[in-house]
Amino acid sequence: MTIGLVFAICLVAANLRTGLTGVGTLLPAIERDSGLSSSWGGLLSTLPLLTFAATSPLVARASHRFGSARLLVAALGALAVGTVVRSLPSVVCLFAGTVILSAAIAFGNVLLPALIRRSVPAHRIHGVSALYVTVMGVTAAVSSGISAPLAHTLPGSWHTALAWGVAFTVAAFLFWLPRIRGDRPQASSGATHSPVPWRSRVAWQVSVFMGLQSLAFYTAVAWLPSILIHHGTSSTAAGWMLFYYQLIALAASGLLPLLTRGRLDQRWTAAGASVLMAGGFAVLLSAPALSVLACTLLGLGGGVCLVLALTFQSERAAGPGEAAALAGMAQSVGYLVAAAGPLLLGILHDSANGWALPLVVLVVLSIAMAGAGYGAGRDRQVSHPAR
Repeated sequence: MTIGLVFAICLVAANLRTGLTGVGTLLPAIERDSGLSSSWGGLLSTLPLLTFAATSPLVARASHRFGSARLLVAALGALAVGTVVRSLPSVVCLFAGTVILSAAIAFGNVLLPALIRRSVPAHRIHGVSALYVTVMGVTAAVSSGISAPLAHTLPGSWHTALAWGVAFTVAAFLFWLPRIRGDRPQASSGATHSPVPWRSRVAWQVSVFMGLQSLAFYTAVAWLPSILIHHGTSSTAAGWMLFYYQLIALAASGLLPLLTRGRLDQRWTAAGASVLMAGGFAVLLSAPALSVLACTLLGLGGGVCLVLALTFQSERAAGPGEAAALAGMAQSVGYLVAAAGPLLLGILHDSANGWALPLVVLVVLSIAMAGAGYGAGRDRQVSHPAR
């Protein structure tokens, strides 16, 4: 493993959320200028998660046929195209570009654990995964923060602001392009394709853990300010609490490798982090005035769970092919569950006329995540779909 490889992985990570997180802050301007209703605006926000779920299972077979590095370079090219298309002054281009760039990001999401499994020593997978999660989180937060100011200062308003992240995409594309020379597709060497391990208990535990932590994160991002405002917090303070939650999650994801160095058995770490998230939701339910404590617990648990969910996709696979297949399954299931989360919580809120029932559901799901995390955290590998 070289510093150049780690930098290349971080460049890809910088592209996996940047094009998505700025949309929320720009959505009011997009709806106003494009004439979109709130329903269509909601679809625009959910479309990436649905695209992730639909695209992720296709990546392993494509990687086997064309090679991981080659496919990643193609995905980065498609990401650049999709980003530009999305910024064009057309509602059709807005949605079409979103689908293209989301599909490209889905390929990157699945390919990165496989590339890490192939190129990084086993004892360093955890650290490299935490590093790329940190880079992904930092660039996502920066995108959320600067998109609106860019829309006010750059010509083209929100159209231009939607496209600023293409600079990261071009840099990653140019950095990975020379690496395709030594990338030999597994199909050309006669290696068999690793099927998606739908019949593996460990694979399902990894997938359910991925899905529930994604649901908790996207639900918190979507509804945490509304929950706090409902209990009397100002909109400005609620926004800062959301920022604080993400900041704590970033700190937790960065510190995790220092606390678990050299340990492949992560059962109690995954279960404990899930319980922390359950505690955070429980505090919001029972003592909403303690929002700082709630967001601290949610951030600590969420940051650890995200790193573990991505690490398991590399560590629980016997090789790069199996890692791509496992990552495809975990992210397909995960993002499908995540896409349903904010919608389900909104429906529960409307039907119960309050946040008590949705928060009870989140506490229960976090406890279920602890069970899935305990199973996924065992030092075992998915090497055959029948295992």
